[in-house]
Amino acid sequence: MKITDVRVIRFRTFADRWDIGHARLKPGAEVHQTITCIDTDEGLTGYFLGGGKHGDQDGMSPDEQQLIEGRVRDMILGADPLDRELIWKWMWVRNIPEVAQSVIDCALWDLAGRHAGLPVYKLMGGARDKVPAYASTYPNIGQPQTYAEHALACQAEGYKAYKIHPHYFWNPDTGQPTNGRPSNIRADIETINLVREAVGPEMVLMYDVWGTYHTIEETIKVGRELEKLDFTWFEHPMPEYRVESYRRLCRELSIPVLAPEIAAGGVFTRAEWILQGASDMSRMDIRRGGVTGCRKTAVVCEAFGQRCEIHMAGWGNLQVMGATSEDTSEWYEKGLLAPGVDYDAPHPYLERNCDPMDAEGYVALPQAPGLGYEIIWDHIDENRIAA
Repeated sequence: MKITDVRVIRFRTFADRWDIGHARLKPGAEVHQTITCIDTDEGLTGYFLGGGKHGDQDGMSPDEQQLIEGRVRDMILGADPLDRELIWKWMWVRNIPEVAQSVIDCALWDLAGRHAGLPVYKLMGGARDKVPAYASTYPNIGQPQTYAEHALACQAEGYKAYKIHPHYFWNPDTGQPTNGRPSNIRADIETINLVREAVGPEMVLMYDVWGTYHTIEETIKVGRELEKLDFTWFEHPMPEYRVESYRRLCRELSIPVLAPEIAAGGVFTRAEWILQGASDMSRMDIRRGGVTGCRKTAVVCEAFGQRCEIHMAGWGNLQVMGATSEDTSEWYEKGLLAPGVDYDAPHPYLERNCDPMDAEGYVALPQAPGLGYEIIWDHIDENRIAA
């Protein structure tokens, strides 16, 4: 089997989004989505939806699309699509940007699963058929009390865990953006206390600052408060170019520090952070090297006895979790969520969403071959955006 073409289709769709700059709902917002198609001489095609900053919930940029349809296409035409490891290595050594290489790798895994008639996680070697989900908020969903009320609502829906993205570049007292000040420590501490008080001791709580604490002192202050409240992890608290600050933080705090989240370099960067003692848990997703890179990272973490918690929702991330022990990767991130956002609304271009949650708080692994997509081509064709 040989690769005969690589195509990217850009199309328009609609979904609820949260305006984090003004803390308000944007119902039915227009979203530009992409589907990457890898065709073969045997009539089999592999697909990947997305590649944007929200993983598979929105599309990659026009520049990334151009790169895939140009340089990357030229590189892999004629290759055997089942040689995923070889193609993955080609892209790394030729410095193909992470998003582009990730999209290609995921589409190749989808193709391999369709070829074998198996879901990707079974192709890798299945470890489990369902994973526990946590409710993951948008940042800036409102004042501290709003988070407490939202956490209670999620608990009532069956979630056993809840992650707070607090206030980023936004003042909850005034409801206005604060461009020069990324964090609000007072409001954040109030938020975590109110949420714990609301949901009680049974609910697992996580905290993700997305790199907005800019001094070690304020980071330790919040970390100590998280320890008192029995939070499960402290995610991406500072900018990730300050590796020494993370090493100090891991020494100072007993709560596990989960990082790096968005640092470039995929599995290689995460291995370095482990060796330097700069993280207690690693963070990874398919946008940092595809299914191949994500799975490699989980194996490295397992070898060091360190957790590898998968970042973001989505078809590919869910497949990696299905092939990884819960001792290494426990929680599936469902979201982002906010009051009024209907995350579970069906995507008009798919027959089903990837992650409906059952009454016990678990998400079942999709069983369709490949990544699990059942694509509604009529919607895509009717909403194409010209290149």
